[in-house]
Amino acid sequence: MKFQPDRFDVQTITAYGPGWINVDADRIEHSIIVGTRGQRIAWDCSRFEDLAPAHFAQLAELDAEVVIFGSGTRNRFPPPAWLQPLMARRIGLETMDTLAACRTYNILAGEGRNVIAALLLEA
Repeated sequence: MKFQPDRFDVQTITAYGPGWINVDADRIEHSIIVGTRGQRIAWDCSRFEDLAPAHFAQLAELDAEVVIFGSGTRNRFPPPAWLQPLMARRIGLETMDTLAACRTYNILAGEGRNVIAALLLEA
């Protein structure tokens, strides 16, 4: 049996480590929003404590099926009231640590889903 490497038509997270990720061939060392429809937006927050309702309202405007929220080095949940803009548009949100969010984004991207990863990259 001959194995073939996975080939994606969308941008994927090709490597990651503490405080950085690679999206395709680009190394990124700041929080970012990555989407399967080509979105690559700097996300203005460097710590979980910097997050505010406006950060999640921004995610709702991107009109994805699901948002994967990478909350940093550990799993932390935003206050439910902040998720109202996502719920109003019937957009799901899954919260996990950032490295797990990278892996989950790649799986959903490979399935052809319209997914956004909002990744908190703590310095």
